[in-house]
Amino acid sequence: MIQKFLYLEWKAFFRSASFATNLALKILIGFLAAYFILLFLGMGIGVFYFLKKMNMDPITTVNKFMIYYVVMDLLVRILVQKIPVMNIRPMLIFPIKKSTIVHFSLGKTILSFFNLVHGFFLLPFSIVLMIEGYDVVHVLLWYTGVYSLLYINNFINIILSNKDNLFGIFLVITTALAGLQYYGLFNITDYIAPPFDAIFNTYWAFAIPVIALIVLYYFTFIYFKNNLYLDSGLTNKHDVAKTENLTWLNQFGTIGTFLKNDIKLIKRNKRSKTTVGLSVMFLFYGLLFFSTTAFYGPVMHIFGGIFVSGGFLITFGQFVPSWDSAYYQLMMTQNIPYKEYLSSKWWLMVIATILTTIVASFYLYFGWETYLVIIVGAIYNIGVNSHLVLLGGAYTKTPIDLSSGKGAFGDKKAFNIKTMLISVPQLGLPVLLYWLGLKYANPNVALALVAGAGVIGFALKNKAFSLIERVYKSEKYATIAAYKQKG
Repeated sequence: MIQKFLYLEWKAFFRSASFATNLALKILIGFLAAYFILLFLGMGIGVFYFLKKMNMDPITTVNKFMIYYVVMDLLVRILVQKIPVMNIRPMLIFPIKKSTIVHFSLGKTILSFFNLVHGFFLLPFSIVLMIEGYDVVHVLLWYTGVYSLLYINNFINIILSNKDNLFGIFLVITTALAGLQYYGLFNITDYIAPPFDAIFNTYWAFAIPVIALIVLYYFTFIYFKNNLYLDSGLTNKHDVAKTENLTWLNQFGTIGTFLKNDIKLIKRNKRSKTTVGLSVMFLFYGLLFFSTTAFYGPVMHIFGGIFVSGGFLITFGQFVPSWDSAYYQLMMTQNIPYKEYLSSKWWLMVIATILTTIVASFYLYFGWETYLVIIVGAIYNIGVNSHLVLLGGAYTKTPIDLSSGKGAFGDKKAFNIKTMLISVPQLGLPVLLYWLGLKYANPNVALALVAGAGVIGFALKNKAFSLIERVYKSEKYATIAAYKQKG
């Protein structure tokens, strides 16, 4: 029966209405996967010799910080990993054991890339340990125990897949612990490292995560098997609706009506809440660039300024009109003026950019010059990038499942040359202008060039909107057809 399920999965992929899109996307994902495989492979081989060069014991040091590795793995899973499921409802009318259906669905998660990629770090690291004279049995037991912990993350992610705000909670806790350790107030590794050391140094400690993994798999299996009914576990959940009139937006006419819909959409749906959470994370992206210039150089400061001020614009704007994909066909039957529709999205992004820039005032800690870079980045985002993300949205055609908090960057994002070309001036142009200003003048001139581009873009707003409106109208029926596709 498992073989039959694999056959059906294969047929579903090739018979999909979006086969060409999925194939292109999977090829792109394949290149991305190859990059991470090489990255983990390099880490697995190189970390031993790097730590040796630093006069540190490799296995002791890795065990000390393994807690952060495991927690970051869980964070990435909660944010990105989608739970692979079958189309279970049609299967329930056939004489197929429920245990077989559940085992196959859980088995698909076991073979997920998020699980297998860790082998390219742990396996080479373990081999190097054995080559360098560490006890083979201890290394193999350590490998088994640590990999079991990562598979435990896999099933934790499955069980908690319907819980909201988990990513934010785990991220805050992890950041707080890392900050306390950095400033010497509380070192969690003093308490977590000994269990990992025990996994390596004893013959029995590895069994604890292995047994925990088996128990968690059994619990997950029983949970899904008991809920494998159309009238209970597989029914759609309906929350009690809360009426929000937001009547103060009525003064803005049609644009106000669209703004009300967008605000309600953001407040009520998992995917939009996840996107807002991501935009908050972008606020701290600048710490990578503003805290030091040793790795990136001063020219990348403007890159940080664009990301800090444009988090919401980037994460939300790139999927206009995909946020309305569930009812886009209905909207198109209402003779809705595209210009007002796009203007509402534009104003939402502009307001969010201004608020984000104000909140980012904590970068004044690094000096006025740093905060000025963020302000200039906001000007460029409002004047140029706000138009570019709206233009790119016409070609993305990504239907979004608002009820799912997974895949905050889209479900079936099409890889096409148009969106790639549009993304070049979003980040490449401000970096180029800033570099030219630094090379031939000074930082003030560099900032003036980037800000000037933003001001020019704002002055040409009406012409830009006319162009974007024509593109949306030309792509209207292709977009509707893309939103009709289910896989």
